[in-house]
Amino acid sequence: MWRVTRRRPKIIAAKPRNTRRGPPRRTTARAQVLGNAGPSPRVRATAASNIAAKVAAQTSPTEKIIVSNLPVDVNEAQIKELFAQTVGPLREVTLHYDQNGRSKGVASVHFQRKGDGSKAFQQYNNRLIDGS
Repeated sequence: MWRVTRRRPKIIAAKPRNTRRGPPRRTTARAQVLGNAGPSPRVRATAASNIAAKVAAQTSPTEKIIVSNLPVDVNEAQIKELFAQTVGPLREVTLHYDQNGRSKGVASVHFQRKGDGSKAFQQYNNRLIDGS
C-alpha cells in the first residue's frame, strides 16, 4: 500500500498540464471590456487598403463599377461628365433611387472598353472627388 500512494503523485506530475481539447476558448469578459492589445485602427486600415490594392491589381479588367457614398444632389449627367472626361467612353450610367424618388447615393457606371472600369477603380477608389 505504501508503494501505491507513493507512485500516485509521480503519475499525476507526469501528466501534461493545461492541455485543453476542443475549440479555443472565447475571450474573457475582461478582455471584451478592456479590449485586446491588437493592431491599432491605423495599422488595420493600412493593411486593408494594401490588400484592396493588391486584389484590384490582380483582378481581370472590368467595364462596370459601382460608385457609392455620393451626395444626394449628384445626378446622372454629372457622373457621366466626370467619368467620360477622365476615364473613357461610357455605355450607361444608372443612379439608384428610393421609393420617394430621392437618390440613394449609389450609381452603376458601365464603360465601353473593358479595362476602363479597372482604371476608374484605381483612380477614384477611396478618393474625395469634389471637395464641396
